[in-house]
Amino acid sequence: MSLTEAPSFSQLETFPNPNPGRQYVIEILCPEFTSLCPKTGQPDFGTITFTYTPGEKCVELKSLKLYLQRYRNQGAFYETVVNKLLDDFVSAAKPVRCQVVGAFTPRGGITTRVVCVHEADGAGGAGS
Repeated sequence: MSLTEAPSFSQLETFPNPNPGRQYVIEILCPEFTSLCPKTGQPDFGTITFTYTPGEKCVELKSLKLYLQRYRNQGAFYETVVNKLLDDFVSAAKPVRCQVVGAFTPRGGITTRVVCVHEADGAGGAGS
């Protein structure tokens, strides 16, 4: 697969949750995220954090790394990127709960942090 290919949830691989009877939290920190500003074409840099309670599946980290690298050539606003990251992660892994945080480096003296949350039906949340 080419890294210039648009990101898609189908690029995320999963494996069976080794402890499906236990609710626990996995946090994945990705401090080298890069995408492009859709207005200027300049690179945007940030840290993406996935925090999730797995259901039947966990996300395989190498596939997540390669998936995130595909954003390097994608022009998108922060809000669009973080919402798509959440949607694709949920589509691939079907977690009980997932939060994705995009903490982007300052540009023009402004720092942006975007938080998106998904809770599976019956998990005590209001849905995605």
